[in-house]
Amino acid sequence: MEVIPQQLDSIRSQLINLTRKKKPKILVVDDEPDNLDLLYRAFRRDFSVFKAESGIKGLEILALEGEMAVIISDQRMPEMKGTEFLSKTLLQFPNTMRIILTGFTDIEDLVEAINSGQVYKFITKPWEPNELKRIIKQAVQTYEVLNQHTEDLEKSQTELDLLKTLVHLSQKSESIKEALVEIASIYSETFSTDVCILQLIENNSLSSIQGCSSRVGKTDNWLAKDPLVMEAITSGNVQSVINVSQDAKFCDFVHYQTLGIETHLVIPISHRQQLMALMSLQWQETSTLRPEELSTINTSAQLLALILNSLRIA
Repeated sequence: MEVIPQQLDSIRSQLINLTRKKKPKILVVDDEPDNLDLLYRAFRRDFSVFKAESGIKGLEILALEGEMAVIISDQRMPEMKGTEFLSKTLLQFPNTMRIILTGFTDIEDLVEAINSGQVYKFITKPWEPNELKRIIKQAVQTYEVLNQHTEDLEKSQTELDLLKTLVHLSQKSESIKEALVEIASIYSETFSTDVCILQLIENNSLSSIQGCSSRVGKTDNWLAKDPLVMEAITSGNVQSVINVSQDAKFCDFVHYQTLGIETHLVIPISHRQQLMALMSLQWQETSTLRPEELSTINTSAQLLALILNSLRIA
Protein backbone atom coordinates (compact mmCIF):
# COMPACT_ATOMS: atom_id res chain seq x y z
CA MET A 1 0.00 0.00 0.00
CA GLU A 2 1.46 3.37 -1.01
CA VAL A 3 1.58 6.08 1.64
CA ILE A 4 0.37 8.60 -0.96
CA PRO A 5 -1.09 6.68 -3.95
CA GLN A 6 -2.21 7.82 -7.41
CA GLN A 7 -5.02 9.89 -5.90
CA LEU A 8 -2.37 12.62 -5.49
CA ASP A 9 -2.48 13.11 -9.25
CA SER A 10 -6.14 14.10 -8.99
CA ILE A 11 -5.44 16.51 -6.13
CA ARG A 12 -2.47 17.99 -8.00
CA SER A 13 -4.68 18.57 -11.06
CA GLN A 14 -7.27 20.38 -8.94
CA LEU A 15 -4.61 22.64 -7.43
CA ILE A 16 -3.05 23.38 -10.82
CA ASN A 17 -6.44 24.22 -12.32
CA LEU A 18 -7.10 26.68 -9.49
CA THR A 19 -3.70 28.28 -10.10
CA ARG A 20 -4.22 28.55 -13.86
CA LYS A 21 -7.29 30.73 -13.47
CA LYS A 22 -5.00 33.68 -12.68
CA LYS A 23 -3.46 35.64 -15.55
CA PRO A 24 0.21 36.67 -15.27
CA LYS A 25 0.48 40.15 -13.77
CA ILE A 26 2.13 43.08 -15.56
CA LEU A 27 2.85 46.55 -14.20
CA VAL A 28 3.24 49.46 -16.65
CA VAL A 29 4.76 52.71 -15.38
CA ASP A 30 4.70 55.94 -17.42
CA ASP A 31 4.02 59.58 -16.59
CA GLU A 32 2.12 60.05 -19.87
CA PRO A 33 -1.54 58.91 -19.52
CA ASP A 34 -1.87 58.17 -23.24
CA ASN A 35 1.04 55.74 -23.10
CA LEU A 36 -0.40 54.04 -20.04
CA ASP A 37 -3.74 53.55 -21.73
CA LEU A 38 -2.08 52.28 -24.91
CA LEU A 39 -0.04 49.69 -23.00
CA TYR A 40 -3.07 48.66 -20.95
CA ARG A 41 -5.18 48.05 -24.06
CA ALA A 42 -2.35 46.15 -25.72
CA PHE A 43 -1.99 43.57 -22.94
CA ARG A 44 -5.26 43.40 -20.99
CA ARG A 45 -6.56 40.42 -23.00
CA ASP A 46 -3.72 38.09 -22.02
CA PHE A 47 -2.50 39.58 -18.75
CA SER A 48 -3.70 41.27 -15.58
CA VAL A 49 -2.36 44.78 -16.13
CA PHE A 50 -1.72 47.41 -13.45
CA LYS A 51 -0.99 51.06 -14.28
CA ALA A 52 1.15 53.60 -12.44
CA GLU A 53 1.88 57.19 -13.46
CA SER A 54 5.17 57.35 -11.51
CA GLY A 55 7.83 55.20 -9.92
CA ILE A 56 6.52 56.06 -6.45
CA LYS A 57 3.02 54.94 -7.43
CA GLY A 58 4.51 51.80 -8.97
CA LEU A 59 6.18 50.91 -5.66
CA GLU A 60 2.86 51.43 -3.88
CA ILE A 61 1.11 49.05 -6.29
CA LEU A 62 3.81 46.42 -5.79
CA ALA A 63 3.42 46.71 -2.03
CA LEU A 64 -0.31 45.97 -2.41
CA GLU A 65 -0.34 43.46 -5.28
CA GLY A 66 2.96 41.65 -4.81
CA GLU A 67 5.20 40.17 -7.46
CA MET A 68 4.64 40.91 -11.16
CA ALA A 69 5.76 38.72 -14.04
CA VAL A 70 6.88 41.81 -15.98
CA ILE A 71 7.38 45.49 -15.18
CA ILE A 72 7.46 47.90 -18.12
CA SER A 73 8.72 51.36 -17.20
CA ASP A 74 9.38 54.57 -19.07
CA GLN A 75 12.93 55.85 -18.48
CA ARG A 76 12.37 59.62 -18.43
CA MET A 77 9.94 60.44 -15.62
CA PRO A 78 10.06 63.60 -13.48
CA GLU A 79 10.18 62.15 -9.95
CA MET A 80 12.24 59.03 -10.53
CA LYS A 81 13.97 57.63 -13.63
CA GLY A 82 12.88 54.20 -14.79
CA THR A 83 16.24 52.59 -13.99
CA GLU A 84 16.12 54.01 -10.46
CA PHE A 85 12.58 52.71 -9.97
CA LEU A 86 13.45 49.24 -11.26
CA SER A 87 16.54 49.05 -9.04
CA LYS A 88 14.24 49.44 -6.02
CA THR A 89 12.26 46.34 -7.06
CA LEU A 90 15.23 44.02 -7.63
CA LEU A 91 15.83 42.78 -4.09
CA GLN A 92 12.21 41.92 -3.27
CA PHE A 93 11.25 40.54 -6.70
CA PRO A 94 14.41 39.03 -8.26
CA ASN A 95 12.56 36.89 -10.83
CA THR A 96 10.46 39.73 -12.28
CA MET A 97 11.37 40.68 -15.85
CA ARG A 98 12.06 44.43 -16.16
CA ILE A 99 11.75 46.34 -19.44
CA ILE A 100 12.66 49.98 -20.07
CA LEU A 101 10.93 52.13 -22.67
CA THR A 102 12.99 55.11 -23.80
CA GLY A 103 12.86 57.77 -26.50
CA PHE A 104 16.31 58.99 -25.56
CA THR A 105 19.82 57.64 -25.89
CA ASP A 106 20.67 57.32 -22.20
CA ILE A 107 23.31 54.75 -23.05
CA GLU A 108 25.28 54.91 -19.81
CA ASP A 109 22.20 54.48 -17.62
CA LEU A 110 20.85 51.64 -19.74
CA VAL A 111 24.13 49.74 -19.99
CA GLU A 112 24.64 49.99 -16.23
CA ALA A 113 21.07 48.81 -15.58
CA ILE A 114 21.43 45.83 -17.93
CA ASN A 115 24.85 44.84 -16.56
CA SER A 116 23.61 44.95 -12.97
CA GLY A 117 20.66 42.68 -13.79
CA GLN A 118 18.07 45.38 -13.27
CA VAL A 119 16.76 45.35 -16.86
CA TYR A 120 15.84 42.41 -19.10
CA LYS A 121 15.50 44.52 -22.27
CA PHE A 122 15.15 48.13 -23.35
CA ILE A 123 12.88 49.27 -26.18
CA THR A 124 13.10 52.58 -28.00
CA LYS A 125 10.08 54.77 -28.67
CA PRO A 126 7.99 54.70 -30.74
CA TRP A 127 7.69 50.94 -30.36
CA GLU A 128 6.20 48.55 -32.87
CA PRO A 129 3.11 46.95 -31.19
CA ASN A 130 3.58 43.40 -32.47
CA GLU A 131 7.26 43.40 -31.60
CA LEU A 132 6.50 44.69 -28.09
CA LYS A 133 3.89 41.95 -27.60
CA ARG A 134 6.42 39.33 -28.72
CA ILE A 135 8.99 40.62 -26.24
CA ILE A 136 6.49 40.70 -23.37
CA LYS A 137 5.33 37.13 -24.05
CA GLN A 138 8.96 36.02 -24.15
CA ALA A 139 9.62 37.86 -20.87
CA VAL A 140 6.65 36.13 -19.20
CA GLN A 141 7.92 32.74 -20.36
CA THR A 142 11.36 33.53 -18.93
CA TYR A 143 9.79 34.62 -15.65
CA GLU A 144 7.82 31.36 -15.42
CA VAL A 145 10.96 29.29 -16.06
CA LEU A 146 12.86 31.18 -13.36
CA ASN A 147 9.99 30.74 -10.94
CA GLN A 148 9.87 27.01 -11.63
CA HIS A 149 13.60 26.68 -10.98
CA THR A 150 13.23 28.67 -7.76
CA GLU A 151 10.31 26.47 -6.65
CA ASP A 152 12.30 23.30 -7.44
CA LEU A 153 15.23 24.52 -5.34
CA GLU A 154 12.93 25.53 -2.48
CA LYS A 155 11.15 22.17 -2.66
CA SER A 156 14.45 20.26 -2.50
CA GLN A 157 15.62 22.33 0.45
CA THR A 158 12.27 21.89 2.22
CA GLU A 159 12.42 18.12 1.74
CA LEU A 160 15.99 17.97 3.04
CA ASP A 161 15.24 20.12 6.10
CA LEU A 162 12.08 18.19 6.91
CA LEU A 163 13.73 14.79 6.57
CA LYS A 164 16.67 15.87 8.76
CA THR A 165 14.28 17.16 11.41
CA LEU A 166 12.22 13.97 11.42
CA VAL A 167 15.31 11.78 11.75
CA HIS A 168 16.63 13.93 14.61
CA LEU A 169 13.24 13.82 16.29
CA SER A 170 13.09 10.02 16.12
CA GLN A 171 16.43 9.83 17.93
CA LYS A 172 15.58 12.16 20.81
CA SER A 173 11.88 11.57 21.55
CA GLU A 174 11.28 9.81 24.87
CA SER A 175 7.68 8.79 24.14
CA ILE A 176 5.47 8.31 21.11
CA LYS A 177 3.02 10.94 22.46
CA GLU A 178 5.82 13.52 22.64
CA ALA A 179 6.92 12.59 19.12
CA LEU A 180 3.41 12.98 17.70
CA VAL A 181 3.05 16.49 19.14
CA GLU A 182 6.43 17.59 17.80
CA ILE A 183 5.83 16.03 14.38
CA ALA A 184 2.44 17.77 14.10
CA SER A 185 4.15 21.06 14.95
CA ILE A 186 6.86 20.49 12.33
CA TYR A 187 4.35 19.72 9.58
CA SER A 188 2.17 22.67 10.57
CA GLU A 189 5.13 25.04 10.29
CA THR A 190 6.49 23.52 7.08
CA PHE A 191 3.18 23.62 5.20
CA SER A 192 1.63 26.65 6.96
CA THR A 193 -1.44 24.75 8.14
CA ASP A 194 -4.03 26.20 10.49
CA VAL A 195 -4.58 22.80 12.10
CA CYS A 196 -2.42 19.67 11.91
CA ILE A 197 -3.37 16.45 13.69
CA LEU A 198 -1.32 13.24 13.70
CA GLN A 199 -3.25 10.38 15.27
CA LEU A 200 -2.37 6.72 15.70
CA ILE A 201 -4.64 3.99 14.34
CA GLU A 202 -5.29 0.68 16.07
CA ASN A 203 -7.39 -2.07 14.51
CA ASN A 204 -8.38 0.29 11.66
CA SER A 205 -9.82 2.83 14.11
CA LEU A 206 -8.48 6.10 15.47
CA SER A 207 -6.84 5.63 18.86
CA SER A 208 -6.72 8.19 21.68
CA ILE A 209 -2.99 8.81 21.09
CA GLN A 210 -2.51 11.91 18.96
CA GLY A 211 -0.52 15.09 18.53
CA CYS A 212 -2.04 18.40 17.45
CA SER A 213 -0.75 21.79 16.36
CA SER A 214 -3.28 24.60 15.90
CA ARG A 215 -3.04 28.25 14.90
CA VAL A 216 -6.74 28.80 15.64
CA GLY A 217 -6.64 28.16 19.35
CA LYS A 218 -7.62 25.01 21.21
CA THR A 219 -9.54 22.59 18.99
CA ASP A 220 -11.43 19.43 19.81
CA ASN A 221 -10.32 16.37 17.88
CA TRP A 222 -13.33 15.65 15.69
CA LEU A 223 -11.61 13.46 13.09
CA ALA A 224 -13.60 10.39 14.07
CA LYS A 225 -16.75 12.17 12.90
CA ASP A 226 -15.33 13.35 9.58
CA PRO A 227 -16.51 11.33 6.53
CA LEU A 228 -13.27 12.26 4.76
CA VAL A 229 -11.27 10.57 7.52
CA MET A 230 -13.48 7.50 7.49
CA GLU A 231 -12.96 7.14 3.74
CA ALA A 232 -9.19 7.47 4.16
CA ILE A 233 -9.14 4.71 6.80
CA THR A 234 -11.41 2.42 4.79
CA SER A 235 -9.60 2.85 1.49
CA GLY A 236 -6.08 3.45 2.75
CA ASN A 237 -5.86 6.29 0.22
CA VAL A 238 -5.27 10.01 0.62
CA GLN A 239 -8.49 12.04 0.70
CA SER A 240 -9.03 15.76 0.18
CA VAL A 241 -11.53 18.55 -0.10
CA ILE A 242 -10.11 21.74 -1.61
CA ASN A 243 -13.11 24.06 -1.41
CA VAL A 244 -15.38 23.10 1.49
CA SER A 245 -17.87 25.97 1.04
CA GLN A 246 -18.61 24.84 -2.52
CA ASP A 247 -18.77 21.11 -1.79
CA ALA A 248 -22.28 19.96 -0.85
CA LYS A 249 -20.90 16.93 1.01
CA PHE A 250 -19.04 19.08 3.53
CA CYS A 251 -20.64 22.54 3.61
CA ASP A 252 -23.01 21.49 6.43
CA PHE A 253 -20.39 19.67 8.48
CA VAL A 254 -20.41 21.72 11.70
CA HIS A 255 -16.75 21.30 12.58
CA TYR A 256 -15.59 22.77 9.27
CA GLN A 257 -17.92 25.72 9.81
CA THR A 258 -16.79 26.27 13.41
CA LEU A 259 -13.11 26.46 12.49
CA GLY A 260 -13.65 28.02 9.07
CA ILE A 261 -11.78 25.20 7.32
CA GLU A 262 -11.76 25.40 3.52
CA THR A 263 -9.07 22.87 2.58
CA HIS A 264 -8.52 19.48 4.23
CA LEU A 265 -5.96 16.86 3.25
CA VAL A 266 -6.08 13.47 5.01
CA ILE A 267 -3.02 11.22 4.64
CA PRO A 268 -2.97 7.57 5.78
CA ILE A 269 0.47 6.55 7.08
CA SER A 270 1.21 2.88 6.39
CA HIS A 271 4.12 0.53 7.02
CA ARG A 272 4.26 -2.81 5.21
CA GLN A 273 0.60 -2.47 4.24
CA GLN A 274 -0.43 -1.89 7.86
CA LEU A 275 -2.24 1.37 8.59
CA MET A 276 -0.39 2.99 11.48
CA ALA A 277 -1.56 6.60 11.68
CA LEU A 278 -3.49 9.35 10.01
CA MET A 279 -2.31 12.90 9.33
CA SER A 280 -4.85 15.70 8.92
CA LEU A 281 -3.65 18.96 7.32
CA GLN A 282 -6.23 21.77 7.44
CA TRP A 283 -6.27 25.33 6.09
CA GLN A 284 -8.79 28.12 6.50
CA GLU A 285 -8.14 29.29 2.93
CA THR A 286 -8.95 27.52 -0.32
CA SER A 287 -6.02 25.58 -1.75
CA THR A 288 -3.15 26.97 0.30
CA LEU A 289 -1.18 23.84 -0.62
CA ARG A 290 0.93 24.29 -3.75
CA PRO A 291 1.05 21.36 -6.22
CA GLU A 292 4.81 20.87 -5.82
CA GLU A 293 4.42 20.45 -2.05
CA LEU A 294 2.55 17.16 -2.56
CA SER A 295 5.71 15.28 -3.47
CA THR A 296 7.42 16.68 -0.36
CA ILE A 297 4.54 15.35 1.76
CA ASN A 298 4.79 12.01 -0.05
CA THR A 299 8.53 11.65 0.57
CA SER A 300 8.35 12.69 4.20
CA ALA A 301 5.27 10.57 4.91
CA GLN A 302 7.11 7.44 3.82
CA LEU A 303 9.91 8.22 6.26
CA LEU A 304 7.36 9.10 8.91
CA ALA A 305 5.90 5.58 8.63
CA LEU A 306 9.33 4.13 9.43
CA ILE A 307 9.81 6.53 12.36
CA LEU A 308 6.42 5.70 13.88
CA ASN A 309 7.12 2.00 13.51
CA SER A 310 10.46 2.34 15.30
CA LEU A 311 8.86 4.38 18.09
CA ARG A 312 6.14 1.78 18.58
CA ILE A 313 8.72 -1.00 18.79
CA ALA A 314 10.75 1.01 21.31
